[in-house]
Parts: sequence; C-alpha cells; structure tokens
Amino acid sequence: MLNLGIVLITIVVTEAFAWFKHKYLLHGPLWFLHKSHHTPRKGLFEWNDLIIIIYIIPAALLIYYGIEKQHFSLWIGVGITLYGIIYFILHDVIIHRRIKLKFKTDSNYLKRLIRAHKMHHKHQEKEDSEAFGFLYAKKKYQP
Repeated sequence: MLNLGIVLITIVVTEAFAWFKHKYLLHGPLWFLHKSHHTPRKGLFEWNDLIIIIYIIPAALLIYYGIEKQHFSLWIGVGITLYGIIYFILHDVIIHRRIKLKFKTDSNYLKRLIRAHKMHHKHQEKEDSEAFGFLYAKKKYQP
C-alpha cells in the first residue's frame, strides 16, 4: 500500500510540476520549443516533443537506482512514468488525435479536459493562454 501511495502522490506532484512548467517555462523562456505545439503540425513530430526529456531522464534514473538499491525511489520513477503514459493517452491520442482512433466519450471529466485544452489553444501566441494543467481542469470548463 505504501508503494501505491508513493506512485499516486508522485502523479499528483508531477501534474503540479507540469502545470508550473507549462505556464511559466513553456509559455516563457522555452516558448521556442513549445510554439510548435500551438501551430499546425507538419509531420509526425514537433519540437515540443523534446520536452518529454524533462520526465524521461529523472524517471529512468529513479527506477534504475530504486531497483539497484532496493529503494523507494523506484516507485517515484514509476509514478512519473505512469503520468507520462496517462498524459500521452489523454493529450496526444484523445485531445490532439495524433494517433487516429475512433473515440467518443460520455465522460464529463474527459469533456472538461478537452474543452479546457481547446481554450488553451485558442491563442497561438505565448501570452493570453489559460488552462495549463493536463489531468485537471477547473469546473468552469465543464460543457
């Protein structure tokens, strides 16, 4: 149970970090990478995809160290990895349809996330955007 708690807390903390990173870094000094995500994509990849390195490197190191030393850091790395998988499914597959799958939902949660993200992309410049989270969207975005 402790390990599951560590994983779940890590997912929540990673979402908070992602919100901060998105609002203050990606829509700030790292805009040169992130702006590719706010313009029509040409091809399978965009410069913004490089940002995943911020999560992959610490997750891999924490998992490696946790396995090697039988340390709880393994579960932090697992939490970061699970956040990445959830993010990919929600953001890239469901919201942006980077993988073409037929998908329709009756979930109010998913509808709220999709609407919040559409509001975020309403502006194609780094200023004036809103809704910087990925797994959480305020109730005001409820359709």
